[in-house]
Amino acid sequence: MRTRHLLAVSLMMLAVSAAGAFAEDWPQWRGPFFNGSTTETGLPADWSPTENVAWVADLGGVGGSTPVICGDDVFATAQHPGTKKLWVLCLSRADGSLRWKHPMGVGFANKMGNTGASPSPIADGKRVFFLFGTGEFAAFDTDGKELWRRNIPKDHGKFEMLWDYGSTPLLYKGKLYLQVIHGDVRSQNPADSYLLCIDPATGKDLWKHIRPSDARSESRQAFTTPYPLEEGGRAAIVLVGGDCVTAHDTAGGKELWRSDSYNVSRGRMMRTVPSAVAADGMVIACGPKHMPMHGVNGSLRGPATRKWTWTIKDGSPDVCTPLVWGGKFYVLDGNKKVMRCVEPKTGKILWQGDLGPAAKIETAPTGADGRIFFMSQAGEVVILEAGDEFKVLKRIQMGGEKCQSAIAAAGGQLLIRTDAKLYCIGKRN
Repeated sequence: MRTRHLLAVSLMMLAVSAAGAFAEDWPQWRGPFFNGSTTETGLPADWSPTENVAWVADLGGVGGSTPVICGDDVFATAQHPGTKKLWVLCLSRADGSLRWKHPMGVGFANKMGNTGASPSPIADGKRVFFLFGTGEFAAFDTDGKELWRRNIPKDHGKFEMLWDYGSTPLLYKGKLYLQVIHGDVRSQNPADSYLLCIDPATGKDLWKHIRPSDARSESRQAFTTPYPLEEGGRAAIVLVGGDCVTAHDTAGGKELWRSDSYNVSRGRMMRTVPSAVAADGMVIACGPKHMPMHGVNGSLRGPATRKWTWTIKDGSPDVCTPLVWGGKFYVLDGNKKVMRCVEPKTGKILWQGDLGPAAKIETAPTGADGRIFFMSQAGEVVILEAGDEFKVLKRIQMGGEKCQSAIAAAGGQLLIRTDAKLYCIGKRN
């Protein structure tokens, strides 16, 4: 069983190798394959805040962003809980010591848990890119020299988000893709939503594609991240938000196809948080606030308007982006604390399990070494077996409050961010 899983992920690694992913690193929010999985093995099976810990770093602030790992560096963002000052940080992967740190303005905090340090960094081995919820966007080299800086709202208009902006960009085949899916809840003429393609070397716009939507009020808004889709030598960027899923050509953003509305009730206050992922030719879209989740044919050829291939009426997560592992979707409902394993082609629920009376979960699950890792808001790490049945392997309390960061895996280690602390679990490299 585990061999089949590793083989499937290895084939996926070959399919996306042209994207510049680093199998041994965790260079973006959802890892080297953009879907929460990695080929890493030999990861630790048991630990505590004081046992089997290579190092612990104090980040000097909170944030929902996931630290990324690239080469000898770990990159993170933080917002000071008092002053709300924003920071970018580079830590040594060897011992967690601070290599460099730079200020990035002043952030925000709201009762939904979003802060200015919610978007995650992105690294390509030469540069690291940091976007904040304020729209401040900058690139640094690995020695901490600033290469460029800009502010997205200044260039393209303010973010019209009820709970502030929180999307992470995507680095794919040498280009940065940033989405702004938004709209004033009070306005009959809200700002346009758009997909922006940016040159990583200069920070300048390469193109901008306006993405229309007939969603209303808060349903216009999304906190999702773009997802790359490949088929037969073609590539597209998939966006979810504004009540629909769309696929866009990477050359100029032209819309290739659009799904039916996943907001089946046509509710006005149905913002979207979980991002899209794909497996076995199917894209999964999670309806907002536990509405049905759907699978849509992700082919880059065929009709421009897509009907749903399948629908699951119960179990759609409100926040947690699904994981792809071993050719299956693992869908985590962090409010009801239920994990489901879904067959992508048919939408068949292969198994599901109750996680018990844990705290609310708002982190995206990580798949690695035959296991699934995620963490509750109260800092409890849950480890499941990524197999043919639901099985909880371990629960480990790490502490912290409002923990929202995904767990990163690389080099035989796990990086776990609680709130202001970053733990490196495993042996020192």
